[in-house]
Amino acid sequence: MGIPTYTLNDGTSLPAIGFGTYPLTGDDGVAAIRSAIENGYRLIDTAVNYRNESEVGRAIRQSGVAREDLLVASKIPGRDHGYDDATRSVHESLERLGLDHLDLSLIHWPNPSQDRYAEAWRALVDLREQGLVRSIGVSNFTEAHLQRIIDESGVTPVVNQIELHPYFPQVQMRAVNERLGIRTESWSPLGKRQAPFSEPPVAAAAEAYGVTPGQVILRWQVQLGAVPIPKSATPERQRQNLDVFGFELTDDEVAAITALGRPDGRLFDGDPDTHEEM
Repeated sequence: MGIPTYTLNDGTSLPAIGFGTYPLTGDDGVAAIRSAIENGYRLIDTAVNYRNESEVGRAIRQSGVAREDLLVASKIPGRDHGYDDATRSVHESLERLGLDHLDLSLIHWPNPSQDRYAEAWRALVDLREQGLVRSIGVSNFTEAHLQRIIDESGVTPVVNQIELHPYFPQVQMRAVNERLGIRTESWSPLGKRQAPFSEPPVAAAAEAYGVTPGQVILRWQVQLGAVPIPKSATPERQRQNLDVFGFELTDDEVAAITALGRPDGRLFDGDPDTHEEM
């Protein structure tokens, strides 16, 4: 099935939906990631802290899909925010993946109390110039974090991957990203254990269009202009999650799902101003 793409602010393109690999590890993880690639996913999202970059690399090689047809993303952990550490971290990711470049490299969390994320960003800018990384972005950054690295480097991230699901729709942060020309990516796009499959706006749309509640939520993500990164180890669910381009929600349906947002809608205490992930 054809997946629409977005053109990013550096001229590269990104599929409108990707595949999340946390916490797929070991031989079962390789099989699940390979299945996702075989089912049509072309954006594969991993991270140093997922501890599965080697599995992602194995799955890519086993899939038989040409490297140039895949976009592989990984993330620098908080413990590697120093300039030299961030540079080393990306090199080590490439070694574990068995690749000669990353299509997208992100800073995983800003870890503001450490106050070194701007160093990591400078490293990514230089790594992009060297060709080891094609595109560079961030994850879990607030407006203040974004503005700082843009002001200091003159380089705007291509994406900001944030927690985004119906109980936490990130209206304000999505608007910030859009204003800055940054594409929003969504982690935990279905809401994980809090997935609102039985909420009336979701259930009603699923019945109306003959799709699953999960497909409704992912379609909502797409119509927000976000790039959801769902994870599933089940081939049939992988195919369902990708099959969200054959129907369209009305504006009222999108608004009703967005209205499910809660002040305490985060999945855990993941406020980027205070959360630390090393």
